[in-house]
Amino acid sequence: MADLLTHPGDRRRRLRDLLAGARPLLAPGSHDALSARLVELTGFEAVYMGGFAATASLLGRPDVGLLGASEMIDNARRIVQTVDLPVIADADTGYGNPINVIRTVREYEQAGVAAIHLEDQVSPKRCGHLSGKDVVPVEDMLAKLRAAVAARTDPDLVLIARTDALAVDGVDAAIERARRYAGAGADVLWVEAPTTEGEIEKIAAGLNGHAVLLNWAEGGRTPPLDIDRIRELGFALVLFPIGSVLTLVAGLRQHLEHLRTHGTPAGRLGELPTFEQFTSLIGLGEIEELERRFR
Repeated sequence: MADLLTHPGDRRRRLRDLLAGARPLLAPGSHDALSARLVELTGFEAVYMGGFAATASLLGRPDVGLLGASEMIDNARRIVQTVDLPVIADADTGYGNPINVIRTVREYEQAGVAAIHLEDQVSPKRCGHLSGKDVVPVEDMLAKLRAAVAARTDPDLVLIARTDALAVDGVDAAIERARRYAGAGADVLWVEAPTTEGEIEKIAAGLNGHAVLLNWAEGGRTPPLDIDRIRELGFALVLFPIGSVLTLVAGLRQHLEHLRTHGTPAGRLGELPTFEQFTSLIGLGEIEELERRFR
């Protein structure tokens, strides 16, 4: 339960230690509290809540800027209250100008996340692996980042700066933006959606000396590098943002097709967790222990 989890400040410090340690840190995506719990139970050390998966889960729609700040922060808060992992959260464009960014940072911080990322797309933004993106002037993004740095009350809150300029202005311009974002106070740099291994190598080399993020978007535009190559290139953090919703769609569709064909799911119960296994997974034992403790 939330009051028995570690303090958010402890998780932020843990995330900073992980980012400074053996690289890379792997952060699978979760679209809700249940998928985040599975990430934790599998043994990962951090979890990511991205806008693509959250929008698909909450609205059944694509990531084209449909979710607002309150909906994203509420989803992040539920995940934070469920797992004891550092939660890395998508804060999109900050939901407005630098003044809006101040509120966004403070509310995400109050929700207990360990890190947020801000991006330099024009609002309403689009998923980084969709066409039709555009970016704001670099000075506008620098102002947002300076506001974000000033807004956090916990200096351990990790600020990730993402640029989508590669698709608009090319890889060199994107690397230059990322360097300037570091100068404005970003802790981790993210050049979104490289489309070749050569671009990935150029990003890693061009941002050497910084903590750099690789977005391993399942089925997206970025080549699927193996973990040894990622480690060799020195990336500090790797996100796997949409695997939870892709797996959900594949598994649930198969289940529903069987049910539609056969009338009941009896023929595939062996492929599913039992009722007892599932209630254990979602923490019934923890609840019962708390009931005994506070009875």
